Amino acid sequence: MPERSVLRKAIWALGLTQIIGYGTLYYSFSILAPAMAREFGLTEGWVFAALSASLFAGSLFAPTAGRWADRFGAGRIMTVGSVAAAVALALCAVAPGRVSFVLGLLAMELASSFVLYSAAFVAIVQVGVPRPQRSITHLTLIAGFASTLFWPLTSALHAHLTWREVYLLFAALNLGLCLPIHAWLMRLSRRHATVTPHERGSAPDEAGMPLDARRGRAAFLLMLAGFATEGFVLSAILIHMVPLTAALGLGTAGLFVSTLFGPAQVASRLINMLFGGRLQQTHLAVIAASLLTAGLCALLLTTPWLPGAFLFVFLFGLGSGLTSIVGGTLPLELFGREGYGARLGWASAARQFTSAFAPFALAFLMARTSVANSLWVLVIAAASGVIAFLAIALLRRRDSRVPFVIGGNAGGAT
Repeated sequence: MPERSVLRKAIWALGLTQIIGYGTLYYSFSILAPAMAREFGLTEGWVFAALSASLFAGSLFAPTAGRWADRFGAGRIMTVGSVAAAVALALCAVAPGRVSFVLGLLAMELASSFVLYSAAFVAIVQVGVPRPQRSITHLTLIAGFASTLFWPLTSALHAHLTWREVYLLFAALNLGLCLPIHAWLMRLSRRHATVTPHERGSAPDEAGMPLDARRGRAAFLLMLAGFATEGFVLSAILIHMVPLTAALGLGTAGLFVSTLFGPAQVASRLINMLFGGRLQQTHLAVIAASLLTAGLCALLLTTPWLPGAFLFVFLFGLGSGLTSIVGGTLPLELFGREGYGARLGWASAARQFTSAFAPFALAFLMARTSVANSLWVLVIAAASGVIAFLAIALLRRRDSRVPFVIGGNAGGAT
């Protein structure tokens, strides 16, 4: 097994690539979309529709990416993904017309299946980290700064550069920073794969005993449903965060309020890492979905009161941060390590499938009804996610083979 210092470096390095990946491939889009729409003579709604179509295509590919991570190694597909992400961003940047621009967006979302959380979580397991759930929490703690860094960074860059030049710069980031890191992780994973089980040691496995077949199928479908509703809510809000807060009467303060989303994500992951050691991941999933629902309710009931907007961003950020952890740890708790990459692929597909339609759906709703009515639709969706995860918790309680405690604070640091 690689030395602990090497494993710690691997988590920090992965965290950097996740910040760059999410920042360049996802969070920057809402800042640059108005300029894209003006240049191509489209409405912003159609630009978000193009993103939605690309996210949909990415959701169809996610299960295949998960199987490839199991078969070929997450480090290898992330290395290829870094090149693909850079090429896709460059294709968007030089696109001469609408069709080529949409094809570039499609390439970006396909590349994201290789480099974002699902692939990174599998890489953590494959690199030989003895307590992968704690390391997943560490990774999401670091990557939580993606929105905090890239929303203002993209805005600052766009004040001096065109959106095309910004995307070219982001392509260089993926090629110059992410590619070497992922190539190193690929070598690290190969080294771990060659050692004997005795050399790997006998650290406790954080994966729980799988549910029986009948309850396992039900839990799997409920898990996909819960992730799908969370994906819809998160995608709708995050893509529209800055313009949404402005539309609710917060004006320029909306951008400042939005920048607190990242620290709230980080705070939730830090709290979970420090105090969530005895909390089952099924219960954590219920808490995460409940925080998303509570945040939206706070926004609706207090707008345009500025402290209410802060409460919304805080609660919503807490829920989003925990959702990212649960996305990697819940399948491990419910089903174990075998086929972990493939199951993460299906979980990602469920999130991306609904995420694909969320930005366009919210833009459509806000254009044809009030912002408040549109947000109430998101409240209902978020509440259905709470119900799905509560049902999984009930299945776990009824199952006679409940695993030992696996929380994120077990054992020493990695």
